[in-house]
Amino acid sequence: MIKRIISGAIVLIILAAGLPFGTVAAQPEISVVDNTVAVEYPSYIIFVLEFESETEISDVRLNYRVERDSFVNVVSEARADFTPGRTSASWTWDMYKTGNPPPGTEIEYWWELEDETGNRFVTGAKTVTFDDHRHDWQMLEQGDLTLFWYHGSQAFAEEVMATAQESLVQLEQDAGAGLARPVDIYIYSSSQDLRRAMLYVQDWAGALAFTGYGVVAIGMGPGDMDWGKRAMVHELAHLVTHQMTHNPYNTIPVWLNEGISKYAEGELESYSEARLKQAVIDNSLISVQSLASPFSTDTATTHLSYAQSYSLVRYLIEEYGSEKMSRLLETFRQGSTYDDAFMSVYGFDINGLDDEWQEYIKSKYGVASAEAAGIDPVILILLMSGMVCIPLIARARDRRGIK
Repeated sequence: MIKRIISGAIVLIILAAGLPFGTVAAQPEISVVDNTVAVEYPSYIIFVLEFESETEISDVRLNYRVERDSFVNVVSEARADFTPGRTSASWTWDMYKTGNPPPGTEIEYWWELEDETGNRFVTGAKTVTFDDHRHDWQMLEQGDLTLFWYHGSQAFAEEVMATAQESLVQLEQDAGAGLARPVDIYIYSSSQDLRRAMLYVQDWAGALAFTGYGVVAIGMGPGDMDWGKRAMVHELAHLVTHQMTHNPYNTIPVWLNEGISKYAEGELESYSEARLKQAVIDNSLISVQSLASPFSTDTATTHLSYAQSYSLVRYLIEEYGSEKMSRLLETFRQGSTYDDAFMSVYGFDINGLDDEWQEYIKSKYGVASAEAAGIDPVILILLMSGMVCIPLIARARDRRGIK
């Protein structure tokens, strides 16, 4: 028995050493002369390696890992621009082919070389930060937030930071939602400056949330404070929601994601509320089930989608409380389906929510009572906008023969 154990151990040692397949090849004698990176934000990152080797190198590859939220360790491999027999290699990450990550993104990278006999050599890992060096950034830190800006005074930055901090406090109170990780906010001086810093964004974009990177980017100057602060709060809320619900199994409904961000902004804008009222009166509301998917690209439908999303979130918070909203987000974090999440927290599914909310919103805007009274929907719209008076309604009732 002892002999068998000893002989088995010897076999394991031989296999581990690779002896049945030949002796282990020695690492080639390679020394790194230079290992540099050039960042051309937002377009390129150029990686360059110079080396010396006792054997001829036949293949060079760059491995890199982007720092962002992920449930798997994603390593990308790129074949370098290299001619066998030479002692330098390079690779260019062309952002025009892939789109660019936001400023401040960290990228870990290392090189792998193979010589003509098949031996491999791996360099040590290094990190490069993909920063926008075109601007002279200033920095303000407070709690989990770091603000970067290059246009405007210190007072401007402090006001923006105060708004961001207040919005986090309000989100915690209203929805039980808070940041799990730090966030960077980049303030570009204008929407045009922002769009020049981001490849392949819509030509109307003024603020962006890079949820997987923990970054908000917004184009605003001291003269855009009213709009800019709402936009920043909206995008910051997207990061809070992402951090609260991110999981490898499922996403949350689009209306819930956008609704929390719209709710964080404050009261609904007048034009959005007018669109919502009209849809209630016209009986053209979008079902909650449909709002779970990406919104329509039609402008009018998009406005209505955002308005309904806001109203749905407000209804859930005001009717059922912030504790249940927090439980809902936590349930989604576990990877729950839409219907199961709502059923476990509220006792109804998505269709049940649609029924409840539609009854609430119709009651809020007086549609049920108007229908019972026989009031023309068009006149009701004008009444709510302050453009008609009671005698017109009376004449409408007379035309319909209503007493």
